[in-house]
Amino acid sequence: MHRRDLIRFAAAAGAVATAPALRAQAAYPSRALRLVVPFPPGGPTDIFARQYAQRLSTVLGQPVVVENKSGASGAIGAVDVKNAEPDGYSLLFGTATTHGLYNLITRAPQYDALRDFTHVAIVGGAAAAFGVGPGMPQTLRGLIDMARASPGKVQYGSPGEGTTLHLAVERMKREVGNFDIQHIPFRGGAQSLPALIGGQVGMSVDTLGPLIPHHKSGKIRIVAVASARRSPLMPDVPTVDEAAGTRGFESVLWNVVAAPARLPPAILATLAAATQRVMGDATLHQQLAALAIEPTVDSGPAAAAAYIRAEMERWRPVVEASGLRM
Repeated sequence: MHRRDLIRFAAAAGAVATAPALRAQAAYPSRALRLVVPFPPGGPTDIFARQYAQRLSTVLGQPVVVENKSGASGAIGAVDVKNAEPDGYSLLFGTATTHGLYNLITRAPQYDALRDFTHVAIVGGAAAAFGVGPGMPQTLRGLIDMARASPGKVQYGSPGEGTTLHLAVERMKREVGNFDIQHIPFRGGAQSLPALIGGQVGMSVDTLGPLIPHHKSGKIRIVAVASARRSPLMPDVPTVDEAAGTRGFESVLWNVVAAPARLPPAILATLAAATQRVMGDATLHQQLAALAIEPTVDSGPAAAAAYIRAEMERWRPVVEASGLRM
């Protein structure tokens, strides 16, 4: 066989071999996807994930099944997706905790938030908020003064040790001037909020959305929100800067859609385009506003990875100062 014939034969054989793979990529998705939420049902992350999944299913034309795999401040669910096949059928609804803080606070990490995932998009964020329970001072400054006057006796609840919401209080302690307040970690906001209402903890840190109904009913009082400006949902609630005299205090619980590393580019492009369509839904924006979540409508794979890197660097000094290593 002449060399020219060999080249033609090899090219034809290659085309035959790659055709099934190309058809498989073109057919994506051909079955149900699963979206892993690394926290328990009922919290803002879970609610947001289910709203996203419902719309993603419509855009892709396949079911998107939400699976809650909580524990280890979100690491259990993250590892599950990290170890899945990179075929586009296993996605993670990650958070600032799983992708911004995990590698900063974990002594023996089971994954690298940047290298072990393909980042589809940042999809939104909710500012941290601070609520106080019955019989507590009705301002953030009053709570801080109480903690200073009674070191270690005031307790606050968070959705878990090493979460962004936990570190928000550690950052506040550092920036306001250290005060002694005892941390009580729970397994998600759905457990820490009842403890606040029931008086088991004096303060709780959560996102604004779950706290608002109980603030309006008088069961708790929201004393500050960790955003650059007041929330239009609660315009009477001051920012942390206003309430505590800090400057530039922000703590946002953001969400990222991620897949295992080495996701084929064509599948990533499909997921990124579908996610942009989902996040452009005006009805979804209204639903997210009720949770005090600000949607991100213009993110993509490169922007998501850059955002995660920046967040890791922003929180690194806070983690180092707190001495938190898990």
